[in-house]
Amino acid sequence: MAAMADPSLTALADRLGVACAYHDWVGNFVTVDEVTVVGVLAALGVRADTENDRIAAVAELDRQYWSRALPPTVVARSGTDAPFWVHVTHGAPARVWVRLEDGTVRSGIRQADNFTPPFDLDGRLVGEATFVLPADLPLGYHQIHLRSDDREFDTALIVTPAWLGLPERMGNRRIWGLATQLYSVRSAGSWGIGDLTDLTDLAVWAGSEHRADYVLINPLHAAAPATPMEPSPYLPTSRRFVSPLYLRIEAIPEYAGMSKRGRVDKLRAGAVAGAAESGIIDRDAAWAAKRAALKRVYRAPRSAGRQLAFEAFVRREGAALDDFATWCALAEKHGPDWRRWPAGLQHPAAAAVAEFARNHPRAVDFHRWLQWQLDDQLAGAQSQALRSGMDLGIMADLAVGVHPSGADAWALQDVLAGGVTAGAPPDEFNQLGQDWSQPPWRPDRLEELGYQPFRALIAAVLRHAGGVRIDHIIGLFRLWWIPSGAPPTEGTYVRYNHDAMIGILALEAHRAGAVVVGEDLGTVEPWAREYLRERGLLGTSILWFESDPDGRGPLPAERWRELCLSSVTTHDLPPSPGYLAGEHVRLRHELGLLTRPAEAELADDRAAQDAWMAELRRVGLVGADADEEDVIIGLYRYLGRTPSRLLALALTDAVGERRTQNQPGTTDEYPNWRVPLGGPDGAPVMLEAVFTDRRAANLAEALRTAINPGCD
Repeated sequence: MAAMADPSLTALADRLGVACAYHDWVGNFVTVDEVTVVGVLAALGVRADTENDRIAAVAELDRQYWSRALPPTVVARSGTDAPFWVHVTHGAPARVWVRLEDGTVRSGIRQADNFTPPFDLDGRLVGEATFVLPADLPLGYHQIHLRSDDREFDTALIVTPAWLGLPERMGNRRIWGLATQLYSVRSAGSWGIGDLTDLTDLAVWAGSEHRADYVLINPLHAAAPATPMEPSPYLPTSRRFVSPLYLRIEAIPEYAGMSKRGRVDKLRAGAVAGAAESGIIDRDAAWAAKRAALKRVYRAPRSAGRQLAFEAFVRREGAALDDFATWCALAEKHGPDWRRWPAGLQHPAAAAVAEFARNHPRAVDFHRWLQWQLDDQLAGAQSQALRSGMDLGIMADLAVGVHPSGADAWALQDVLAGGVTAGAPPDEFNQLGQDWSQPPWRPDRLEELGYQPFRALIAAVLRHAGGVRIDHIIGLFRLWWIPSGAPPTEGTYVRYNHDAMIGILALEAHRAGAVVVGEDLGTVEPWAREYLRERGLLGTSILWFESDPDGRGPLPAERWRELCLSSVTTHDLPPSPGYLAGEHVRLRHELGLLTRPAEAELADDRAAQDAWMAELRRVGLVGADADEEDVIIGLYRYLGRTPSRLLALALTDAVGERRTQNQPGTTDEYPNWRVPLGGPDGAPVMLEAVFTDRRAANLAEALRTAINPGCD
């Protein structure tokens, strides 16, 4: 990369949180190319091509700062004094008070010393004062008010928990749960793809038969209602709303009251037969059948009480639901890429969009209704999971971002950065880097909006869940931005206000009584993991990645993190049977994803596996003649020897599956996110078979007894 020689560009980039250098995954210091920095600044609305551009940009940032009477958003931690600045005409008095979200007014906010010289703003001297919020303000979303020169100003105040931790109902117990890709878990009653009734039944089995306390699932975020459907649950059209593919149609109350259900039953039979023939998860076929059936159920009469419930749901979800439902109706008519729609439809506030909604009320209302049904079935799944004895129940998963042509990118385009995509720099398992094609949040716009879009997203994901896994949680600290057209290696980091992002996450989880698990794998600054621990958020440990920092082999169990969800494998690796066979190296070699010879990769992998086998033998968990199943049970029992508070059993491991669900760095080269749950021979395993599977029962019991020795 070319060296960054211009100090003015470095100063400007630093002010906006854009990195001009960073340490890569092996610790090398990397200088970012100037073209990359200029491109990322452009995505933040700042022109920086020339020296004059940069001088002008700094002057404009100064002007914006001093033109504000109050910060765009103030974030505080409960139990800690929080200083913030105010700007008034130099020498003018300033009165500050706080209006809490319950309407209570807190006055007498203390002023502290501030010796910043006044600023000349178009001939008016502006002074800066510092006020300090008291430490006893309650958690919540409040407002700071300022009065000076007979003018009043206000700004958002967010008071977040200093510490989240684990829900009180867990006590000091360690718990275990299942981790699964729900779409892959099919039953005799599903339509060729796993659904919310399957989730309910899986949770009941795990909770009542094996005392599991949660089921961690893939993101259920909405996909575009048009074909071809995006298979990745981590590239959704919306993160706030849910995919109707997960609906169990027969569980909708109005279905039971239909006098003519034959057509719906015929559609289901066709979907099941097609799924059996294709051998993969065919979302397009499943959605075609389900959409036709759901249209019929939508037209079925509702009771007066059900209609009232629907109307209440629509009111609660408000404009966000209206925008999403309108986008879905537009996508069905014009295609799923809003960037190719007629110009008048490319922004949700456009008059033509409102006119479309008025002219197509049933089409829009259908998509509102789908979300209502999903809300009902998610609530039922969580309720049943808790009633089966689980402490947490459903643990949701939040993807990093959204599809660039999708509903959220359309509705939130004023808050998302254009001209760049989010991704990841090269690391050990993705040596070419990753481009996720997702538009990232603009940190400045989030702050200006009091983080409302992010707040609404987290609240929605936690509405019917006892926990949430945040994919790539480090993206709430800094995110890898890649200018359009550049390879993933030519990106750079952009910093976010992690106090605000993590604080809001903790606040919403506190209100929901939920646990937060951050996926903190990959290239992570050590201080970020420490920060998460200090705030009471859990990290993630995958056994194969846990090595001693001194390079002497596996990290001993007693040295693993306590505030952590630990598992043997993850959806980006083959299940344990495949991993033990070196499938992860073979597949990456076949797909051209390695930067070293396959023989070298296999040798390193075999050495690492041999070290783990030696560790399992050292602690007495496997013998010299252990077979594959013995080794996998030993690996999970090893998790039980760690202090980690949450342990996860991959359902694929429980049934002996060998195929990976996702190979990072590929799209159509491998059937990512389309592999149905299968056994050791690759034959499909239906949910009913899981309930009586000897291997699944043995692994579940091994993990349960590993954390609760002597418990029957």
